[in-house]
Amino acid sequence: MEIRHLNGTDAIIYRTLRLQALQMSPEAFGSSYEEEKDAPLEQYISKLESDVAFTFGAFDNQELIGTVTFVKETKRKLKHRGSIFALFVKPDKRKLGVANALLKEVINKANELKVIEQIYLSVVASNIEAKNLYSKFGFRTFALEKHALKMENQYFDEEHMVLFLSQQQES
Repeated sequence: MEIRHLNGTDAIIYRTLRLQALQMSPEAFGSSYEEEKDAPLEQYISKLESDVAFTFGAFDNQELIGTVTFVKETKRKLKHRGSIFALFVKPDKRKLGVANALLKEVINKANELKVIEQIYLSVVASNIEAKNLYSKFGFRTFALEKHALKMENQYFDEEHMVLFLSQQQES
């Protein structure tokens, strides 16, 4: 498995995996397949070329099998913070350490920036495996948002978690 920073030349394969993620795990994302399926490729290129965000991809024999995105805060008083979004691994590649490797890479990159002190993320409260993974890296829940997401007539609660890099545990 290879983990690397994605760029604009990866936009087509990134979009393909992103749309699969939105279809396979719709409760895990704030966005939906319907909202993103017709987005122009330029939107994905722009995201992957952003100065305030970076996305890592996990590859297995040239196939993109997982991604994670980190977004830096840009306002002066918030520059010590960033957020992790859209961690996803193809179902047939789960339980092989892919999510662990992606999370480790994104945290290491945030550490390298020297200004990031806190990393935030949100996770559907019922996703025990994801919460266990985040906890293993030292993320701690600081809030529960009831009915954070709504799909048709079903609500999903989200836990908001934070990692203070000065207190990070090794995994």
